[in-house]
Amino acid sequence: MPEFSERDCLYMSQALRVALNGVYTASPNPCVGCIIVAENKVIGEGWHAAAGKAHAEINALKMAGDKAKGASAYVTLEPCSHEGRTGPCSKAFIKAGITSVITAMQDPFDEVSGKGIEEMRAAGIKVKVGLFEEEARKINRGYLSRIERNRPFVRLKVAASMDGATAMKSGESEWITGIEARRDVQKLRASSDAILTGVGTILDDNPLMNLRDTSYTDKQPLRIILDSYLRTPEDAKIFRSEGSTTIFCLEDKDRSKYNNKTVSIIKVAEKNKKVDLFAVLNSLANKGINNLLVEAGSNISGSFLDENLIDELVIYQSPHIMGSEIRTMFNTPKWKKLGDRQFLDIHDTRVVGKDIRITACPIIK
Repeated sequence: MPEFSERDCLYMSQALRVALNGVYTASPNPCVGCIIVAENKVIGEGWHAAAGKAHAEINALKMAGDKAKGASAYVTLEPCSHEGRTGPCSKAFIKAGITSVITAMQDPFDEVSGKGIEEMRAAGIKVKVGLFEEEARKINRGYLSRIERNRPFVRLKVAASMDGATAMKSGESEWITGIEARRDVQKLRASSDAILTGVGTILDDNPLMNLRDTSYTDKQPLRIILDSYLRTPEDAKIFRSEGSTTIFCLEDKDRSKYNNKTVSIIKVAEKNKKVDLFAVLNSLANKGINNLLVEAGSNISGSFLDENLIDELVIYQSPHIMGSEIRTMFNTPKWKKLGDRQFLDIHDTRVVGKDIRITACPIIK
């Protein structure tokens, strides 16, 4: 592991903060921040805002101007070396006369994957890798999940009472949590490329499943419905709002009823008489989906849990008790013993309005 100074840590911390400016807009590209330093002063700062727009390094170089010659750069992800929709950043550093580059991590994307580092080193630039790699990976956990695992990062959100109820047995569920918690969910949707639900939720609640607070981004997430036999009504609200919808099914003979909708139908393999969740996630990764938010009923939520497909669980728990005639968070009929339970690593607990938000990661059994 290369040695890094306190100043290196300071500047990389700043680059990581700058990278977060793209958290709602950069996808399917990664969030990247870049700081350019000369004589212990920041002379350039940039981040990647959206696909097709200038990369963080180019924006930082533009701000630095001629002062970039002989300067050092701190980048949260390896500079690209290939010709994509924008030019290679490694060549831009070389042309600008940057003499030192510290990057938090190597980019695992096949067209980069160390090539940018090699190119800069071959040109005489001193390159160090690995400063705050864990923090950099966290910022881009969705992008890295898609590239390294061929599936999106899966975050599952649940709203429940103190006794774990998500609805009454009748399906009544408006509202379990308060308005502050529901507003907080908008942040989750804004940072997600797609929102997934099941046909049961469509039939029970007829939700829009859209981003209503467009102060974060004006881009609507792709809406995903798991619907084995295409029971989603043609006039469902989910088709009325801006954006596109994809339905994953087992049988598509009735697909023509959606011809006038902004919807695509994808037939996938069956697993245990249900849509194969692995096939769904692989398909979404191929569509460039980095971050998937699951907002579904207990059957789909239980399937994601049972198949170890939840990367992060966000539970909004409201201070009331709903009694015995309820629906629970997860339907897991195969879990018969206490030893089947799922342990969680709780990362954060905080009050949102009158509710409690718990953020946790399942511990793989």
